[in-house]
Amino acid sequence: MIEKNMSKVFVSGCYDIIHAGHIEFFKEALKQGDKLVVCIPSDEVLYQYKKRRPSIPIEHKIEILNNISFIDEVVIGHNLDENGLNFKDIIIKISPDVLVVTSDDKFEKNKRKLCTNHNIEYVKLEKTPPKFDPISTSSILNNIKTPNEAPLRVDLAGGWLDVPELARNDGFIVNCAISPTVSLHSWPYETQSGLGGSGAWALLNGRDGVQSELDLGVGWQDPAVIKETGLCVWKSGKKPYLILKRNGDILKGKMALHYTGITHDTPSYVKNDRDYNLLARSSRLSYFGVQNNNLEQLCTGINMNYEVQLKEGMDKLPVVKNAIATKYCGGGFGGYSLSVFYNKVDRDKFVMNTPNTIKIEPYLNEI
Repeated sequence: MIEKNMSKVFVSGCYDIIHAGHIEFFKEALKQGDKLVVCIPSDEVLYQYKKRRPSIPIEHKIEILNNISFIDEVVIGHNLDENGLNFKDIIIKISPDVLVVTSDDKFEKNKRKLCTNHNIEYVKLEKTPPKFDPISTSSILNNIKTPNEAPLRVDLAGGWLDVPELARNDGFIVNCAISPTVSLHSWPYETQSGLGGSGAWALLNGRDGVQSELDLGVGWQDPAVIKETGLCVWKSGKKPYLILKRNGDILKGKMALHYTGITHDTPSYVKNDRDYNLLARSSRLSYFGVQNNNLEQLCTGINMNYEVQLKEGMDKLPVVKNAIATKYCGGGFGGYSLSVFYNKVDRDKFVMNTPNTIKIEPYLNEI
């Protein structure tokens, strides 16, 4: 219990997984008074705010907080639909001297008003003191869910139609996740080579890959298919919208990559002049090929996409014997080129006899 005549400091938060940033915030908050009261939301309130169940049961959270030596009291906020004031009833009952919040608090206006009405001092602190890198419960959960490995991708048709400013109602993006996979410690491909590596890297580091790509000024297709896996058709638009997904068996044993020896920089090509009508047409043909499980139809679309690349100013790729489709990967002008064959025998001969060439296979995560 808190003794009378001692100033009470009140803090409130989800504190769903207690981490060092919380501990430092509690310590800084306590400097505003003599005793510290920590309020956590009930499971119902947490679900309303976060739209998910708590990471650990509330009784475990209470036990952890009660065993932090400088916390004097742990209370629970039960107010629903209170615009950030889930602790309204309990703070009025306790009547602390100070309410301490973080500098990024989303409900500052409501909390200031509550404090004014009940003669409570309102204090803002930086969320994370400089001695720590910023961290949150959400980032911890993302790290837990982050995969150890991820595929890269080959874009087959409709590339660029995933860039929001270039989206078209009559367009699609057709792509396929591929193996060998990559990890933070193993990367069996050249970098900056048109295979969606930046999207995979973001995913492996627990970040939102789609947002990371959009922040680079390019499209969302790489992280979308890397996370989805398989042979996919997406609707052109500002955000990923999956139309069709296959296991990719139509391409099994039939794909190879050749490294041109030239790195490329996709963001710098976004505003290039290109034939978007032909690009959209190529995407529709490849879509139908996936839909009908028809390799030749799929490859007709791939070759048409290659026509768009040549018209954009890319050099012609060397003719590949027995290949039924060829194109640059990603933004082109270098990086890898993709070749598709009728069968595994022709593919393997090409790889065996051509330097800087590797076999790739469709990748489907069936978990």
